Parts: sequence; C-alpha cells; structure tokens
Amino acid sequence: MSRRVVRQSKFRHVFGQAAKADQAYEDIRVSKVTWDSSFCAVNPKFLAIIVEAGGGGAFIVLPLAKTGRVDKNYPLVTGHTAPVLDIDWCPHNDNVIASASDDTTIMVWQIPDYTPMRNITEPIITLEGHSKRVGILSWHPTARNVLLSAGGDNVIIIWNVGTGEVLLSLDDMHPDIIHSVCWNNNGSLLATTCKDKTLRIVDPRKGQVVANNFEEPVALQEMDTSNGVLLPFYDPDSSIIYLCGKGDSSIRYFEITDEAPFVHYLNTFSSKEPQRGMGFMPKRGLDVSKCEIARLYKLHERKCEPIIMIVPRKSDLFQDDLYPDTPGPEPALEADEWLSGQDAEPVLISLRDGYVPPKHRELRVTKRNILDARPPSSPRRSQSASDAPLQQHTLEALLEEIKALREQVQAQEQRITALENMLCELVDGTD
Repeated sequence: MSRRVVRQSKFRHVFGQAAKADQAYEDIRVSKVTWDSSFCAVNPKFLAIIVEAGGGGAFIVLPLAKTGRVDKNYPLVTGHTAPVLDIDWCPHNDNVIASASDDTTIMVWQIPDYTPMRNITEPIITLEGHSKRVGILSWHPTARNVLLSAGGDNVIIIWNVGTGEVLLSLDDMHPDIIHSVCWNNNGSLLATTCKDKTLRIVDPRKGQVVANNFEEPVALQEMDTSNGVLLPFYDPDSSIIYLCGKGDSSIRYFEITDEAPFVHYLNTFSSKEPQRGMGFMPKRGLDVSKCEIARLYKLHERKCEPIIMIVPRKSDLFQDDLYPDTPGPEPALEADEWLSGQDAEPVLISLRDGYVPPKHRELRVTKRNILDARPPSSPRRSQSASDAPLQQHTLEALLEEIKALREQVQAQEQRITALENMLCELVDGTD
C-alpha cells in the first residue's frame, strides 16, 4: 500500500483575506486606458492609482491611513498632456514617484507628507528622450536615482534622475514592442520580454544580450483559457510568486524551489469582482505581528481593496523564518558608481521591531550645464588690468544678493507650508 508523501513547506497553508469594508479606498475613478501595466503602486507611506482625467493624464496619491470614501475633489498629480500609463515608487525615497505617459515623457514627483490643498502640477524633473509613448518604468534596486524607462519606440533608456541625464540607451536590441522589463536582485542585469516572443537577459552597461536561447522552460503551468494579461509579483524572501490576471477575479500563488518540479501550486484567492489592476506592498510595509507575508491592492472599477496573505501561526512572537532581513530604503551605490561597473547587494534591514518609514526626504536635482563641456570662446576684446577689481566687486555683490534672495524664498516656503498645515487642521476639525 503506497503512501502519498506531503511536501514540507511553511507556506503550504497561506491563505488570502480581503480587508474589511472600512479599510478599502472607495469612489476612485480607476483609469480605463487600454494598457498592460498594473495601474497601481504602493509603498509603506502612500497608495498611488492611475485615474480618469479630462484633458491629460493624472494619478491620485493617498496616505495609506486615508481609507474609506475619497472626496471627488481630492487633489491629483497632474502634468502630463496624455494618459498616464505606468507609475513606480522610488525604493530609496518613499516620497518620490515616477510616472510615464502617452505624451512620450517621464515625470518625477515629490509627494509631501501632508495632504496638499490643490493639484500637484510641477514635477521635480521631466525626462524627455523617447519618440513614442512610454509604458514601462522601473527603478534600480540598489543604485540611487537610477530609473529605467521603455517605450513604444522599442528603446530602453536608463536615466540619472539626480541630474536629468541619460546614462545608457539600448536602441537595437528589440525589434518590436517591449512588454516587460525587470532588474535582477543587484541591478547588474535586465530581463525583458518582447512582442517577438523572446525572453532576453541584457547587460545594460555592456549594451549586449547575454542570453536569449531558452529552448524549454524548467516548468510549465497551465493557468486557464482567459486572454487577460497576467501581472506577476514575486517575493524573493519567501520565493512565492503571485499571478493576477487583468479582468480575472482570482489570484493564484505558487512557491518556487530549487528542486524539481520547481513550481508548486499553493492556493487561489477568489472574489466576485474582476480586477482592473494590482499593487504589491514591499516587505517592509507589512504587519509582522499578524504573520502577514504579502499585501496586494486590488483595483475595482471604482475602488481599491487590500488583500492580505497570511501564514497561520499560533504564537504572537516574531517569526524569524517568515521574515528574513529584507531590502531597506538605503541605496547601496550612487548612480556614477553603478555606471562605472560596480555592483552591490541591497542594504538589508530587520523587521523584528517593525518598520517605521523615515521622515520626508527631498530629492534634489542638479542639472549639469551643457556649456561647461564646451571649450571657452576667445575673448572679443582685450581686458585691461583695471577692469579686474571692478568685476570682482560686482561678482561678490551679485553673490550676496542671490544668497539673500534664496534665504527669503526658503522663509516664504516654510511660511506657506505652515499655513497649509494650519488650513488642513481647520478643515479636519470642521469635518
């Protein structure tokens, strides 16, 4: 008599649970644009969702704690002249988000910790380099201010957001539309999929494809007959992949192992409403006291619903085996170091005492003057020795005036911020 051997795994009993009704985000007009991105991005501080907007593209940014019905006049992030196609939070600054649009531009935004009183319309920087729509964004996992974009022009551009410069441009690698781009763990390689049905592993700094001859998959999993796009979310800490089909009403999740058959089906979370998009919370934003190993944000037609994945445990103590050290918000490299060939693993943090997001950190953009690279032009007239002291005195006076103006602007900004905070308190008090 043969006995069936049950595979040992601490994730065999993971189950999904929808948040209570008062923990959802109601009355949000989720975008209806036909694009294959997730339409949602989330981090430990904010939830961002691409929404319907007249006369251009927009997305809404909500503090995680602001659940319930969202006011129809809630401020949006606007600035694109065409629909927004993708958004992505910076992994090293929870207040910085990038957006890509049908208008061929990428915009990087600084989101304040307080609720703004009006729409945010001025990005920190606008990146222009694509000739067609930009539909894919992905921040570098370990290098500061490095952002990847891919567009309908079949080009991948890697930017230094801190200076607004193009670090690398990969022009001739993809003969057709790029469907997906993903960094590896330390950001040394890229994996891309294309309409030509080829998976490519790319070394962006060498500008070459290092692998693309994948004859057979190590595992093949039959899903269903739906033609909706699958949105995969992989958690490297638990080796679980969550597959969410657009237009589908279920989330299937599998455990990936090093031994055959490599892919093990765990379970399916099903609900009545189909999903328009999905967001995936980084590990540092989870509630470790509830043994929560993943949290997804499901977009309905007019709301966003958190879905929590839980490993059932009887003990209330911290579970070391469920929460290994995970990537934190500190970058391991600067953009120039990465470009020069250096690689570094993510800087890890422990979740034993929970995670507290750092205070507001401002992204500073320093644009380099293109004139600095040009040779100096010859003087038009001879300069007498008597002109030098006069020019030096004028320069010092100008510098003093600029310094005084800068201090005045900073004082006014602080005053405006204080007034906006006071107004927010008054508005909250009258609600």
